[in-house]
Amino acid sequence: MPHTLKSTVHSELIIKKSRFIGCVQPMTDRASAQAVVDGLRAEHPGAAHVCWALLAGGQSAAVDDGEPSGTAGRPMLDVLRHQDLEGVLATVVRYFGGVKLGAGGLVRAYTDSVAQALLKAEKIERQVMAELECTLPYAQEGLLRREVEASGAQLLEVSHGSQVIARLKMPKSIAADFRQRLNDLTQGRIGWLD
Repeated sequence: MPHTLKSTVHSELIIKKSRFIGCVQPMTDRASAQAVVDGLRAEHPGAAHVCWALLAGGQSAAVDDGEPSGTAGRPMLDVLRHQDLEGVLATVVRYFGGVKLGAGGLVRAYTDSVAQALLKAEKIERQVMAELECTLPYAQEGLLRREVEASGAQLLEVSHGSQVIARLKMPKSIAADFRQRLNDLTQGRIGWLD
């Protein structure tokens, strides 16, 4: 089971006068990651490079941001993969110190920046979430709300028309049992929308 990170963690290395500010954080998608990277560019206008790697299923990325190809983003991504992480963004802001590190030195610097941050990061088991949508009679809404709370699910949206329409979010691992329990408790008066 892949893990993700509980919170954002930073590291900082000075290598041959270059400053590497590393960061690892939980991240769900590429658009959110790009927003973080854009924020870092604005926060560090004097930085030479803002390299990053995202491991988020089909939205993964490895960006060298002007460093020689394959010396920053890909090595950072490899560190995340080696740690069996998913849903994680790694960023490294580099302030150039005037001394060239060479390809091998750059790879080591970027991997070390990410690895140092990961040493301090708390890893948690990643839960795949499921969203369910259902319709039910008004008389059953209280029951639904109690079951949502008891199961640790989240009620995302409720609307009232001829029936109650509810949208729920919960760990995928409990979704099938939750549906079956509500089917039983409402004696089949709940409708599941796919």
